[in-house]
Amino acid sequence: MNSTRRLDSLSEAFLKNFITIAIAVIINFINGTFVYTYFKSHVFQRDPRYVLYIHLVINDMIMLTIAVVLQIMTYTISLKLAPCCFMLLILVTTSKNSPLNLAGMALERYIAVCKPLHHIQICTLQRTYGLIALIWAVSFLPTVTDVMFLVATQPLSIFSRSIICYHSNIFSTPFHKTHVAVVHGLLLCFVFMTVLITYLKVLCAARAASGLNQASARNASNTILLHGVQLLICMSSFISPFINIMLVTAWPKKRTTILFTTYLVTGILPRLLSPLIYGIRDKTFSCHVRMHFCSRCYPAEKRVNPMGPQRRSKKVSH
Repeated sequence: MNSTRRLDSLSEAFLKNFITIAIAVIINFINGTFVYTYFKSHVFQRDPRYVLYIHLVINDMIMLTIAVVLQIMTYTISLKLAPCCFMLLILVTTSKNSPLNLAGMALERYIAVCKPLHHIQICTLQRTYGLIALIWAVSFLPTVTDVMFLVATQPLSIFSRSIICYHSNIFSTPFHKTHVAVVHGLLLCFVFMTVLITYLKVLCAARAASGLNQASARNASNTILLHGVQLLICMSSFISPFINIMLVTAWPKKRTTILFTTYLVTGILPRLLSPLIYGIRDKTFSCHVRMHFCSRCYPAEKRVNPMGPQRRSKKVSH
């Protein structure tokens, strides 16, 4: 999308940046309410499920902020290569974190439903934080490899030059293109198979269960299915260059509009799915959101003891 900078008129550039900033502010505001709710309610901080969820939300907020800042810079100012590489390092790492985090959340739901007796022993807080550290390491290493290859093959003076900062403009060698394709392919195959297998196993558990256990398993399978939808949208950001080529070939006069639209759909709007899946759909979490942000929803005596709504909703919040 950034390559359209010089093709846009002033009014088009202003409109695109205004739309992106407005959507980003709305999404980050919504996500911010859930981050605030999480840290205000200690019960969530002791649950691995919500620890993984809030990590995904914060990760998406970081990714969205960096992406919007870089978009604005491509229309306004050039940037030195060194700070540009640093920002791209964060952006690409956080973009890889999202599908890996979804896989971790799907595994947690699978263990909770299919191995409930072992859930407390397997899904501890220490292991959850260890999983988050592993996610960052797996996402960071391929990205830093791109930067190291750039340092090894280019003179150091290039890092003091001013450039238009976007990924394909910096990492444009055949090595970088092959490396990105291989890493994305392996990453998405692993995450897709993880989400698919856990969904099928939880779905089988839902059919075999009865009563409250059946309702719990079905809710968990629906949650994993939503993770699958979110994963497909994450995957669309990796194949968006091919989508752009096909659409631009069909409608060459709509090039800038097509590139901007695919950028919004595959890069910006998916960041809204996380709060919709958990922050609104999860009864326990939505109950706490209303308690913290809607004083009229809960009288003072109910807000003193928020554990009451939690206990009633835990049975159906999987």
